[in-house]
Formats: sequence, structure tokens, C-alpha cells
Amino acid sequence: MPMGVVSNVDFESELSNCNPGPKSTKAIIVESPPKGRGENSVEVPDSLRKLIGSESVTNGRASALELANNLGISPSSVSAYSQGAKSTASYSDRPNLLEINQVKERISKRARNKLMLSLSHITEEKLGVTKVRDLAGIARDMSAIVRNIEPNEVNDSTRTGGPTFIFYSPQIRKEEHFDVIEMKE
Repeated sequence: MPMGVVSNVDFESELSNCNPGPKSTKAIIVESPPKGRGENSVEVPDSLRKLIGSESVTNGRASALELANNLGISPSSVSAYSQGAKSTASYSDRPNLLEINQVKERISKRARNKLMLSLSHITEEKLGVTKVRDLAGIARDMSAIVRNIEPNEVNDSTRTGGPTFIFYSPQIRKEEHFDVIEMKE
């Protein structure tokens, strides 16, 4: 008999065929554990967080919200996943920021390539013949995409990504601030 799920009657008949004899054998049917996250588990798998975050960056928030809604995930979680965080309470801890930045870098690279292509099509001949306004509009749009989509290298939003200089200067104290100890020679 092939392996698979069978009814209790079929199971008992096959069991009696295998063990003919006076001794009675009792079989125990063990239910397999349920698959998935479980009934009371609310944690979303990390792979799903990465998928929703990259969907938000690639196709927009509406697309990510639709995907999350189909999976029973809240819109606030979508906001956190698009920033690389696990939840809105843990924005300072962003374990998936690398994956989000990789998606942004890929989009930025394509936009940069289109920008360079549109700039290369603005030639002196085309300046006199065609509407440069169209080519300039494409170049402007691509540069805006590059500027807006490039991943943040620094988590702190106050920094611009350039070098940071910190200067320490000791305070100068006057002689009057120190205690005077008189010594006998």
C-alpha cells in the first residue's frame, strides 16, 4: 500500500493484514503540529519584512500596503519595514537597512544611467532642431530621482554625509580659582 493519509478503517484493515495473530495491537495516531507562525505568534518573518520594505521602495507605499493588507499586516508596520526597522517602536534598530539601501542603490543606478543617456542626447545639432526642453525635463527628473532615492549612508538625519570635525578645547582657569597652600621652608 502506498504511503499517505488513510482513513481509520483502511489503517486497521492493513494493520490486521500485517500482524495476523491472537495478540491485539493498538496503534496511536499522532496529529502533526500546525504549520506556520502559530495561533498566538504575531511576529512577522524577517524575509517578509524585507519583501514588504523593498516593495515599498520599488513600487511605492500603496503597493506595499496592498501586499501587507493581504497578509494581515498593519500599515504602521509597513512604514517601519520600509525604513529597515522591525516595528515603529524600534526605529533606532534597523536590521534590514542594508537590504533597503541595496534596493535604493539599484533604482538610483538605473536613474543615473538614464540621466547620463538623456544628457548625452543634448547635442549642438539637437539644440537647433528639437525641443531641448523635453530632454532637459528628462534630465531634471532623473537627477531628482537620483537625489531622492539614494540611500542614506548615515542613520543620523542631522548629518549631511560629509566629514565631521570635533574640537576639544580646555577651559582656561585663572589663578584665583585654585586653593593656596602656604609652605614653610
